[in-house]
Amino acid sequence: MNRPGLLAFDWPAPPGVRAAFTTRTGGVSVAPWDSLNLGAHVNDAPDAVLANRARVREMLALPAEPAWLAQVHGTIVSDLDADLPALEADAAVTSRRGRVCTIMVADCLPVLFASRDGERVAAAHAGWRGLAAGVLEATVRAIGVPGAQLSAWLGPAISRAHFEVGDEVRETFVSDDAGASSAFVRNERGRWQADLVALARRRLAGLGLADVSGGEWCTFADRERFFSHRRDAQKMGHSGRMAALIWRA
Repeated sequence: MNRPGLLAFDWPAPPGVRAAFTTRTGGVSVAPWDSLNLGAHVNDAPDAVLANRARVREMLALPAEPAWLAQVHGTIVSDLDADLPALEADAAVTSRRGRVCTIMVADCLPVLFASRDGERVAAAHAGWRGLAAGVLEATVRAIGVPGAQLSAWLGPAISRAHFEVGDEVRETFVSDDAGASSAFVRNERGRWQADLVALARRRLAGLGLADVSGGEWCTFADRERFFSHRRDAQKMGHSGRMAALIWRA
């Protein structure tokens, strides 16, 4: 989808599955949330957030209001087919048309999933804490389809060049998977540059997913298109949020 406010990307999703990722442009919020901020928890004006969310729903001709989750960097997966789906969660799954799985990000990695038959879709919020805790594994379990029968798309996230972490973060991953060390490079300050995309790909491969697309955009480096919490909040106190969405048409 090559339109203002939306990222153009090529993911061969199954027939009947629609996916989108919003950019920071095309909304009504003022700086530092300029302009298509979708996060209601970042001190932006509530009316502006509601107007931006309405614009996204109109742009995408969504069948319903997206499921806006309260994300906490955990592993809970909200089942949108349930009578009372969890509101505090870091992933969502559905098999029904008219339910829109939605994840908000501003450096963390959004991961979209679809079963090859198009019957099940999901979205996961994978920052380093969620990745380490197993949010991708929890999402695949909730989908209920073997990894070999799933397709995944990795959206924009902070790249290794801009994501500095300490020893404790590296140890969290390497203690369980020695091969994860390849996703970390020591920098001149004696700390580590961490590759979220590489870490996610390792986790997905371990789940049997071979059909994985995306992961080539850096939120920190691309100021024109993307919000970045690490870049923006440190300088301006706040950062907006973008959204990854997936639904069955």
